[in-house]
Amino acid sequence: MNPGVRNHLLTLAPYELHKKLINNYVLTQQGSTSRLKRDSSRDKTDLDVIRENHKFLWDESSEPSTWEEELAKKYYDKLFKEYCICDLSRYKHNQVAMRWQTESELCKGKGQFICGEKRCEEENNKLRTWEVNFGYVEQGEKKNALVKLRLCPEHSSQLNYKHKKKWEIPLQKNRRNLENKRKQTFFEIWKSLKERTRTRVEIKSTKH
Repeated sequence: MNPGVRNHLLTLAPYELHKKLINNYVLTQQGSTSRLKRDSSRDKTDLDVIRENHKFLWDESSEPSTWEEELAKKYYDKLFKEYCICDLSRYKHNQVAMRWQTESELCKGKGQFICGEKRCEEENNKLRTWEVNFGYVEQGEKKNALVKLRLCPEHSSQLNYKHKKKWEIPLQKNRRNLENKRKQTFFEIWKSLKERTRTRVEIKSTKH
């Protein structure tokens, strides 16, 4: 390296030196700028961190041990835990997603005065309150929580879809039993009438 250039570089501040070296590299090594790109494959946003460390219920006695858990706990503390918001799009598979109310939803009345299904905006006096034993898997561990939902008649029916199926089966059996009994009763009546007719015919024949 030229001594004059070297002396000039030594007089530069670290950041100015860095910029000059990078500019020289870009100008002289065309096509190699990809090496200067930072690996962003492991980058995480705050939302990613919250999702990874989120808990449906935090133990108030335990303190977060990492800054990631602390961030997730701060988000949890901002939620309102009187009523849940649910997603019933997969109700036929008995899969219901639930989360707590946000501040904007609380102010709007979503989940209490408006149906708690996340896509439903029905607001009337027919909303029903359900107490649900919510089972979920969190960080590989099965957990349960007793939560409250306010739902319109349509989504109340979807929430209890599996239970309705269980109720419908015995009803169908009862209907079949009733039909069988009716058939048996009809057959018995027909049989008795037939016997009476035979008896009358026999009586007439004896008279002749």
